[in-house]
Amino acid sequence: MDTLTVSLFGRLCCTVNARPVGGLEARKVQELFIYLLLHRTRPCTRESLATVLWGERDEVHAKKYLRQALWQLQSALESACHPHRPLLLVDNEWIGIHPEAPLWLDVEAFESAYATLRAQGNRVSSPQVAETLCQAAALYQGDLLEGWYQDWCVFERERFLQMYLAILDALIDYAEQTQSYADGVHFCELVLRKDAARERTHRRLMRLHYQAGNRSAALRQFELCKEILQRELNVAPSKSTLALYEEIRSERLEAPARSPDSTSELIEMQAVLEELTRLQSTLLHTLQQVHCNIERMEHLMRRHLAT
Repeated sequence: MDTLTVSLFGRLCCTVNARPVGGLEARKVQELFIYLLLHRTRPCTRESLATVLWGERDEVHAKKYLRQALWQLQSALESACHPHRPLLLVDNEWIGIHPEAPLWLDVEAFESAYATLRAQGNRVSSPQVAETLCQAAALYQGDLLEGWYQDWCVFERERFLQMYLAILDALIDYAEQTQSYADGVHFCELVLRKDAARERTHRRLMRLHYQAGNRSAALRQFELCKEILQRELNVAPSKSTLALYEEIRSERLEAPARSPDSTSELIEMQAVLEELTRLQSTLLHTLQQVHCNIERMEHLMRRHLAT
């Protein structure tokens, strides 16, 4: 049984053992497969698929086209992978991706890394997590399904873009903490390729250049930021950006006090703080319950004494 490898970032690519999968050339067959992959955690009803993919057709023709596309998709996958079990789960009402299908999907690996980041409060807690996020960022070879403009696809594209930017922001934070300035500059540049007018990222890039000992690059970054904001948004740099520029220009910007060796200590302190915050919340809830029980007992005692 061969593994099907599917990439949805950038251009659609489906291969088995590095060979393109044949039989997926029809646009609607591709769209059906992509939609099922992006909703792989739960099956879709035939009715909903027919509506989403052939909404401009009447119900009878929409379901007919769905049956035809599904047959083409099943034939192509079975011919390419020779699976022991079907890659698709299909019955009279539902269609979905088999949870044990021999499949590697780039967006699935990407979402898994993002879930790890979210579980840690959008911060990088270790070099291992940083490496996982770097690998996820490398998977983002382009926006989701470039060249596809269906409404459902545009929504998914924006969702993945926001995840990508959140991953890069976390990696920039980690680079600053560990004084890995070249890495931080690289991640900032990746962000600005997607959102050139993101002023916060321009400020971070100015700081990183300066902290790396490249004051002239930091000042050039300010001029670039100023130019882009004027051209794209017709606004001037914010007070925060201007203040940072003055600090760099006059060489008054303080270098970070932390060293790479202090990163683990900072992470440990953060973990302790989070635990104390959880304990505080538990104590407050317990005190509220005690207060409510006291009031209830006082009320019962007053009623008892009144009788």
